[in-house]
Amino acid sequence: VQLQASGGGLVQPGGSLRLSCVHSGGTFTMSAMGWFRQTPGKEREFVAAIDSSGKDTFYADSVKGRFTISRDDAKDTVYLQMNSLKPEDSAFYYCAARSVRRVVIRRDAWDSWGQGTLVTVSS
Repeated sequence: VQLQASGGGLVQPGGSLRLSCVHSGGTFTMSAMGWFRQTPGKEREFVAAIDSSGKDTFYADSVKGRFTISRDDAKDTVYLQMNSLKPEDSAFYYCAARSVRRVVIRRDAWDSWGQGTLVTVSS
């Protein structure tokens, strides 16, 4: 499985960004998908995830109500819509995939990782 993330950039506090991650080399419709983020010197942390059906979504408390994860099976793509961005949201954001349908938040349960896309929230 290959994951190609895009959509990062520089945005002012309170602004919005949408990250995309294209999944290839596997069966997207059978894969739970997720987003994690990492800043220098810190461990990679869970942000959001969605099961293979798209019915169940999960969020870190720090992003609940501001971020929305979704998937488009026709495009083999998962999205992370980020609104009301804060400086503390600045990080490299990584797309992840599991080869099964269910979400497990634990970082080591994810089978495939994309390259990071940098999000910087600053005025």
